Amino acid sequence: MDYLKEIEGKRSHDPYFNNKMMMKRCVYVNGPVIVGAGPSGLAAAACLKEKGVASLVLERSNCIASLWQLKTYDRLRLHLPKQFCELPLMSFPDDFPTYPTKQQFIKYLELYAMTFDIRPLFNQTVVCANYDQNLGFWRVRTETTTTTIEYVSRWLIVATGENAEAVVPGIEGMGEFGGRIMHTSLYKSGEIFRGKKVLVVGCGNSGMEVCLDLCNHDASPSLVVRDTVHVLPREMLGKSTFGLSMWLLKWLPMRLVDRFLLITSRLLLGDTARLGLDRPEIGPLELKNLSGKTPVLDVGTLAKIKSGDIKVYPGIKRLLKHRTVEFLNGQTEEFDAIILATGYKSNVPSWLKEREMFSEKDGLPKRPFPNGWKGECGLYAVGFTKRGLLGASMDAKKIADHIHQYFQ
Repeated sequence: MDYLKEIEGKRSHDPYFNNKMMMKRCVYVNGPVIVGAGPSGLAAAACLKEKGVASLVLERSNCIASLWQLKTYDRLRLHLPKQFCELPLMSFPDDFPTYPTKQQFIKYLELYAMTFDIRPLFNQTVVCANYDQNLGFWRVRTETTTTTIEYVSRWLIVATGENAEAVVPGIEGMGEFGGRIMHTSLYKSGEIFRGKKVLVVGCGNSGMEVCLDLCNHDASPSLVVRDTVHVLPREMLGKSTFGLSMWLLKWLPMRLVDRFLLITSRLLLGDTARLGLDRPEIGPLELKNLSGKTPVLDVGTLAKIKSGDIKVYPGIKRLLKHRTVEFLNGQTEEFDAIILATGYKSNVPSWLKEREMFSEKDGLPKRPFPNGWKGECGLYAVGFTKRGLLGASMDAKKIADHIHQYFQ
């Protein structure tokens, strides 16, 4: 029997054995499990709470709204007026400006979570979620270096959103370039690039704003425009372009509103094609409705392009040694750094073992807006509408109403 005591003694001091054998738990959740504590997850939890339904929010990071807190640049502001960005059941503070700063928006989200007593479980990375046909429940497994927990629930709400993972394109010669290459998720301020030549790849709202921020920090930015893009002024006729568009859509068909936006933009901004920013053939609202591609709302970048402070280049062909970039037109230029403003993508296919509701290709619901919020067997999605915070709020309300029926 002594050898059994010896084995037991060794096991008690074996961290691998302890992690595998002692730190596995199964937790039953009497309510929905929400994966993601960003604005979408918070909105869903608040709407459920308002209906008297408790939920459990799992978050892989150590804070709410981790994308906003950890992966956005300092000068970021909401691109739309605050009334179009508030979450259900709670408005922004009256003293907030029309376009709240990043810090103000985070403060609003923290106050929102406090108001509705939403307490996510942090550092809980969901590695697998699947529906158990025999039990009729969802099994949601999280893992850390020391713990494996399986949460069992009748309902699963996917709130990880469209921006869970940074998209880093494979550009030929990235390993030979020699200069710094970073995604905008790591960019905070242009201060570290003062006096440097920086190439920004991507002409969406983030790419345009990063270029402007680099200019304001005495860097020399250039912008790669790989595709057509609609650039609109942030405000028209004294009103926000988005708000004006929503009002006009109540009275006019989308194509007429698009025509108005393009004519007014040309009067205010000039012909963007002359700056290397060709517009798509489809109008901005129609393009947004069909593909989810958001028009750029200019906050001063176009003026810097016109003045020559920001240069525009076509797509990149490859990167060369000695920090040299070769463009599709054959031109070459040296840069100290490259910033990839190439966006984000959903990570749902990597952990959700379900192939009916979500597409394996892009991780978004297969059914188009406004019908992508509900799947089968108690599966829901919030924040995948390609319509920002307004779309997430609409999803959250629908989900709460639907789940509440089971508690009546």
